[in-house]
Amino acid sequence: MKTDNIGAAAPMLDNHEEGYTIEELPKSSVFTASHIPDPEFPTPEASQNAPREAFGPRQVRGAMFTWVMPEGREPHPEVLAVSEDAMRTLGLKPGEEKREDFKHLMAGNLLVDGIIPWATVYGDWMNYSGQWAGQLGDGRAISLFECTNPKTGQRYEVQLKGAGITPYSRYADGKAVLRSSIREFVVSEALHTLGIPTTRALALTLLPSREAVRERVEPCAIVTRFAPTWIRIGSFDLFRWRGDRQNLRRLADYVIDECFGGEKNLVSPRPEEVNLTGVDYINRYHRLYREVVRRNARTVAKWQCFGFMNGVLNTDNTHIMGLSLDFGPFSFMDNFDPQFTPNHDDFMKRYSYHNQPTVIWWNLVRLAEDLAELFGSGDLCDTQEFIEKPLSRPEMEKLVPRAEAQIELAGEEYKAVFKAEYISTFCARLGLQAPRDEDLDQIISPTLYLLLTLELDFNGFFRKLSHIPVLSLDTKEKWFAASEVFLQAGERYAGKGWKGAQEMVAEWLGGVYRTRLQLEERDNVGFGDEERRDKMLRVNPKFVARNWVLQEVIDLVEKKKDREVLPGLMKMVLDPFRESWGWNEELERRWCEDPPKPERGLQCSCSS
Repeated sequence: MKTDNIGAAAPMLDNHEEGYTIEELPKSSVFTASHIPDPEFPTPEASQNAPREAFGPRQVRGAMFTWVMPEGREPHPEVLAVSEDAMRTLGLKPGEEKREDFKHLMAGNLLVDGIIPWATVYGDWMNYSGQWAGQLGDGRAISLFECTNPKTGQRYEVQLKGAGITPYSRYADGKAVLRSSIREFVVSEALHTLGIPTTRALALTLLPSREAVRERVEPCAIVTRFAPTWIRIGSFDLFRWRGDRQNLRRLADYVIDECFGGEKNLVSPRPEEVNLTGVDYINRYHRLYREVVRRNARTVAKWQCFGFMNGVLNTDNTHIMGLSLDFGPFSFMDNFDPQFTPNHDDFMKRYSYHNQPTVIWWNLVRLAEDLAELFGSGDLCDTQEFIEKPLSRPEMEKLVPRAEAQIELAGEEYKAVFKAEYISTFCARLGLQAPRDEDLDQIISPTLYLLLTLELDFNGFFRKLSHIPVLSLDTKEKWFAASEVFLQAGERYAGKGWKGAQEMVAEWLGGVYRTRLQLEERDNVGFGDEERRDKMLRVNPKFVARNWVLQEVIDLVEKKKDREVLPGLMKMVLDPFRESWGWNEELERRWCEDPPKPERGLQCSCSS
């Protein structure tokens, strides 16, 4: 593939109203130019000329990445699906996915001229045990190139997941199976359309000639995914664990300058930081830490509001920009159960719905430990002496209390940002235009109690609620009649039976919820059932990418060779708020109903 504009400025938009080919997108090498490469392959040429077996697993020290070649050699790759929204985000024109070059690039058979791919190293604190896992890294993900959308100016790093062994593969094979690839491809785009910060997925490519052993022998595939950066908390963990101050600082500066666009875009200092920490100068590294804290707080709040769970939330799966990342045993909530975990190996329920906010904070404290020397040093951080050598014991003793105070303040900020985002998002799902602090206790908690007690479907509840003219229901008889839309005949409802469940829903609907809507009606001129319905239908999806649906799709694609179901599914994923999608009436209806009881709460393994 020819790319004559590698590293060049964005081209003019003339004659590109619909987008660009991959070759036309401006390319760059900002990440690899900013960091130290693996000493085994100090130049791109060294990697390009090395035999495939040279990329095998080993410890890589003093470096951020390794130049590494995708395995390639798939003679007949098949692009099973692309995300049209992801195509637009990158700036690609419609139909680009039909070109042969596109297909072979997605399979790792082709490279963009002038750019050698790379894999990144990082470490991992295992949240469930508190143990240090050591060196991890991109064991099966290989970054192909950076590209910039000329219309938005946003730069993205494009990766192939499942492209072969790297030095960071440990004992694995560098492959990804079709089952897990379908899941990651779909959920990346599903989260995005719900407004939840996430890494993205461009294409899903089947590799017909390759298989891998997981729970069984399975066909292989590659997910082409992208993000502004793939740096995670684990990227910082490894350098601190190894005492590599220079690479840790280089990484922090890179994140500030290249991921957040400079210090000017970081959250502003607060006066109380100086008063409570004794630091005369709040430097950019503490502002970086607070920015990461705030972004992750908002993301996990949105997870909670939409019932999404990532079943392996260690520090290597916590993104520095607060994006949802690396999807193995994930799940959207079926019937509401705070103790549910999507990971069938998570016996302690460490990654359950209830624990996610605490788990993310635990990971953020590990990042604070990584950055503590930098942000606790105040205005000393840029002195030559500080940069070149470790601090003395007296200097460390002075720094530690400052850093601890800063971390404590960040913890309070995490809780405040989480609470504000949680209330705002949950109230939007309930159709409320002006959230109040008291809504957490007076409307959100009673709603969750209702869902928990009656084991109601989490996301389906809000969609059904959208259509009920609650303000017009002015008698108890009407509340009882309306409550039936949430209940299914034959359910036990935690021993309450149909009548007891109906009474509980009616009490919530006509009492708690209607009372809150009346306040909204009083304070907002023109607010009524119709306005509330329209608002709710824009934020409460009719379709949710549930595990049981994904498993059905996987079976159809893998075992029955169905090539229509995945593109059809993506119509629903990319516009989940519609009433219908016009591709398969029977599947659309069934996939949008409450999950069948035997399929509820489906858990997955880490290979999923």
